[in-house]
Amino acid sequence: MIFYFSGTGNTKWVAEQIAEAIGEELLYIPELIRKGLYEHKLHEGERIGFCFPTHGWQPPRIVRDYIRQLRIAIPKNDANAFCWALTTCGDNMGEAMTILNKELAANTQLQTTDGRPLQAEALFSVIMPESYVCLPFMKTDPEEKETRKIEQAKSQLPHIIQIVEERRRGVEELEKGATPRLYSYVIGGYFNKKMISDRKFTVDNDVCIQCGKCAQVCPVDNIKGTPPEWIHNGRCTSCLACYHRCPVHAINYGNITRRRDQYYFGHKPKANP
Repeated sequence: MIFYFSGTGNTKWVAEQIAEAIGEELLYIPELIRKGLYEHKLHEGERIGFCFPTHGWQPPRIVRDYIRQLRIAIPKNDANAFCWALTTCGDNMGEAMTILNKELAANTQLQTTDGRPLQAEALFSVIMPESYVCLPFMKTDPEEKETRKIEQAKSQLPHIIQIVEERRRGVEELEKGATPRLYSYVIGGYFNKKMISDRKFTVDNDVCIQCGKCAQVCPVDNIKGTPPEWIHNGRCTSCLACYHRCPVHAINYGNITRRRDQYYFGHKPKANP
């Protein structure tokens, strides 16, 4: 089983490639939450995987919250249940995997049959096109760089798939960056505590075509109506799916995104003139 979260499609694409190659089920975390499905049964020979984008050098809040309530029944004869994790990021991911494993260890209901905390023992990061555009220095990648990142990811995946298939433990192939603790615990700590919000999202009603796409793609059901209204339900992940998937660039995050490009996996519209 592979638990995954994705906003603009980068992680979804990666998770789909791995799931198809190893023949295991993909479980979309927002859909599991909607259905109240927190208890799962691991079948004999099945692996446990987590795939998520890095948000502010940490796992997204929705992923961390789900793990805190997750229950997995592991077969008694599978004392060494194999768990792996992969994160996508635009550049580097800091200590996101350390934080993930701390969340797994803190959930006392997630234990192997010999009483050990469940831990991801094969860890990967995959560089994918940038999608966070809400800070002055954060922009989508130029088309050439976007293409290069995707091609590099394609060449990296067979290696990752082989490691997962062979259940290799102790693997850590991560782009942590120069100062990962600073990124994750100081900058990322502030970012995830103070800057994950839907309060700055706006819609230009004269541009909106009322297609409802933004509400359809919101993973946390935080948008209603056309033109869209943000519900302010506290669940926003700032994944920017609503912004990037708007076909007419009617949605913005404050003023900073007005002249910036959009991106989601498989398509990259041009910026507003």
